[in-house]
Amino acid sequence: MTDISQTNRRLGRFLDTPVAGEVVRAFVPPPLPPEPPIDVLSLLERLSVAERALGRLDGITMLLPRQELFLYMYVRKEAVLSSQIEGTQSTLSDLLRFETEAQAGEPIDDIREVSNYVDAMMFGLERLDELPLSLRLIREMHARLLQSGRGGTKSPGEFRRSQNWIGGSRPGNALFVPPPATELDATLSALEAFMHENQSRLPALIKAGLIHVQFETIHPFLDGNGRIGRLLVTLYLCVHGVLQKPLLYLSLYLKTRRTDYYRLLQEVREHGSWEAWLEFFLDGVAETANQAFDAARRIVDLFKQDRELITAQSERAGSALRIHDLMQQNPYVTSNQLVERTGLSSPTVNAALADLQRLGIVEEVTGRRRGRVFGYRRYLAILSEGTDPLPTA
Repeated sequence: MTDISQTNRRLGRFLDTPVAGEVVRAFVPPPLPPEPPIDVLSLLERLSVAERALGRLDGITMLLPRQELFLYMYVRKEAVLSSQIEGTQSTLSDLLRFETEAQAGEPIDDIREVSNYVDAMMFGLERLDELPLSLRLIREMHARLLQSGRGGTKSPGEFRRSQNWIGGSRPGNALFVPPPATELDATLSALEAFMHENQSRLPALIKAGLIHVQFETIHPFLDGNGRIGRLLVTLYLCVHGVLQKPLLYLSLYLKTRRTDYYRLLQEVREHGSWEAWLEFFLDGVAETANQAFDAARRIVDLFKQDRELITAQSERAGSALRIHDLMQQNPYVTSNQLVERTGLSSPTVNAALADLQRLGIVEEVTGRRRGRVFGYRRYLAILSEGTDPLPTA
């Protein structure tokens, strides 16, 4: 065992740990908050920018005609992005078409994983009404995340009892080896205590950034650590009133800058470089909040413009407006679903859809004669920004 904590209290210790026939150096992080303390003064400008961006985002969501609709779609966008970081190839369109049953047959594993992530996220947000942000809540969310699909064999809802590693084909050539299973109780208990402490007087945004890295470093599950770790940021900010609605999700920022992200995580572990990570994190919060604000504003404008266009130019404005209203909630629909949900007759629905296609608001996406699926084109374009899958190696 090598102990380097005496030279710098921000650094952890390494434990020689036997794994799969070889001995590796597993890293055990020191408890939070870091010592020496975070240089908050050097982060104040970035902190202020991030907090202003979050305030602006909270403000526009109060003006949205349907807050729950924006949240519904934004949560799904985050689920797609967070899952893409872990290697899935699903797009937002795949998920939305699957959820509205516009695609028949069994969902592919990728879509099921994304759908599970939506379920875990919404479950965690609702559960906060009954439970504090805690290890128990984290385990319950993890159980929902891996409830079916490829994660079903990776101990859903249970902290690992064996050694894992990150990067490399085996433990011996891994980029990083998290703490041994024997150290999980102590490191996780310390993390949970930090979530609830007030003595450090650190701003909630700073604490959220610290909690994320510590969770990723502990890597307490066999699978799903990244997705739960990213979700923890939003849950923590909601609990502490920094966000009124859970609309901040960092996956697009981390997806586009994943090389920097992984490098900075490693620099915290190797050199205790917390301030460099926090600069990156706060920049990401500001950029992400501004993107969400911009998307919300453009969606509000789009709905207004399209309603005005339908009112002025549709030959069936009444029924077309009802379909437009429903497609704000379900950007992909079939004509049968519209008949069922609007109460309009099939000929009326089909005539209104033809009108909406003529106006360029709706497009048919399958090219089929039967079982056709209609998409709200420009709305989907705004929602889908940044959600193309990562290229495969």
